[in-house]
Amino acid sequence: MTAQPEYPRVLIWGAGAIGGSIGAYLARAGTDVTFVDQAADHVEAIRGRGLSVTGPFGDFTVQAPAFTPGEVRGTWPLVLLCTKAQDTRAAAGALAPHLDPDGVVVSVQNGLNTLTLDEVLGPERVLGSFVNFGADYLEPGVVLYGGRGAVVVGEPSGGLSARSAQVHALLRAFEPEAVHTPNIMGYLWSKLGYGALLFATALTNDSIADALARPEDRDTYTELGREVMRVALAHGVTPEAFNGFDPSAFLPQASRAQAQASLDELVAFNRRSAKTHSGIWRDLAVRRRRTEVDSQLGWVVHFGALHGVPTPLTTRLVALIHDIEEGRRPLDRANLAELGQARTPAGEGA
Repeated sequence: MTAQPEYPRVLIWGAGAIGGSIGAYLARAGTDVTFVDQAADHVEAIRGRGLSVTGPFGDFTVQAPAFTPGEVRGTWPLVLLCTKAQDTRAAAGALAPHLDPDGVVVSVQNGLNTLTLDEVLGPERVLGSFVNFGADYLEPGVVLYGGRGAVVVGEPSGGLSARSAQVHALLRAFEPEAVHTPNIMGYLWSKLGYGALLFATALTNDSIADALARPEDRDTYTELGREVMRVALAHGVTPEAFNGFDPSAFLPQASRAQAQASLDELVAFNRRSAKTHSGIWRDLAVRRRRTEVDSQLGWVVHFGALHGVPTPLTTRLVALIHDIEEGRRPLDRANLAELGQARTPAGEGA
């Protein structure tokens, strides 16, 4: 299903790495974009100097209105929610008064946040999306767009719709190869699998590519991916491949060689990006703030328990990330070795 974009006005709720990058490209293409962000210094910088995008795809600056959540007035037909996953419920409540009666909110986030948005806003007002491009917030008014990656949109309940087609058409101004899918949840569960690997790399100071390339940790990464995929299958999800992450390589019947090949592809994909480390690592090492670990991997542990699928490695990874967040342990390669000890004998031989 194809469509011309019919959302001339867009509210970007969360103007950091993801929202800032997408919103700047949409504004440059002629869409009427308004930014909302909790960081007052970021909002003031956008108001004063504009929002600047830098990186290997060219530098540019756009002028657009920007507000903190308490300042914004009016309603919009389309809101792109680009906050951290743990802020979803609060953000949904704050943006609800700014949504047209027949408006739609698109979760442009990591994790299964459409489930939370459904509770707050109702499923008839929610679309899902999946993004895997490389971006970082650098300083007030400046974001890095460091590497292209998958951009996918679809109905959380499945199928294709006119509204998801229109959002897809809009997002092509940012990523020309954006995908309109009837299986957005398959992409989001695959991102949970890849996300588990990224959380593991963030236990260290290694870059994503360097960490995933280390042969001594490959079995740990493989079992992490397998845990998530086992839970996804038990939950009735068909995972989708993207940017080197091949979910079939982490299914129960897959060989070790298949997982190795997918990890090699992920290394190659990340070496092409100017963004070397994950946003998770940046939260821990640079911004010294809590990560999205509970709002991402917490879903894996939750649904694993619901379906009777053990998740010992994922559960241990969540605990290790919390230790780093609370200052109980430093970023160190020893953390990965400790994580590997949580592999069960059954997991090692799978």
